[in-house]
Amino acid sequence: MITNVHLVTVYVNDIDEAKAFYTDVLGFELRNDITLSPEFRWCTVSQRDHPELELALMVPGPPLDAESAESIRRIMAKGLMHGVGLATDDCRKTFDELVAKGVEHIQEPSERPYGVEAVLRDNSGNWLVLVEQRPYTPEDFA
Repeated sequence: MITNVHLVTVYVNDIDEAKAFYTDVLGFELRNDITLSPEFRWCTVSQRDHPELELALMVPGPPLDAESAESIRRIMAKGLMHGVGLATDDCRKTFDELVAKGVEHIQEPSERPYGVEAVLRDNSGNWLVLVEQRPYTPEDFA
């Protein structure tokens, strides 16, 4: 039986730079950083209070084939790679704190039917969707 999502891959340009961004800027904790071969490094981070969900920070490459890795690098270079959704109890405050730390933003906090949402980018161009969620129903989208 599946009990929960444990791991999500986030493709990055440089593992060391991404590790610093996710730990120093976003406040995640390092879980693993193991070089398994010259072509493959296993680096994961997670939130302090949620160690059960790790983000694997991976440079596009093995075990992907060369064509697939290049496709991912092209999408990343355009700044269109979706990353992760991040929950917050105060979207505007968290947004301001992250922008003050130099995090690039795409969309300032905006009211949505499901709460307040802002969109930022990590240092590899992945989208970080910051959401202060509130209860909603399908009718709220009409």
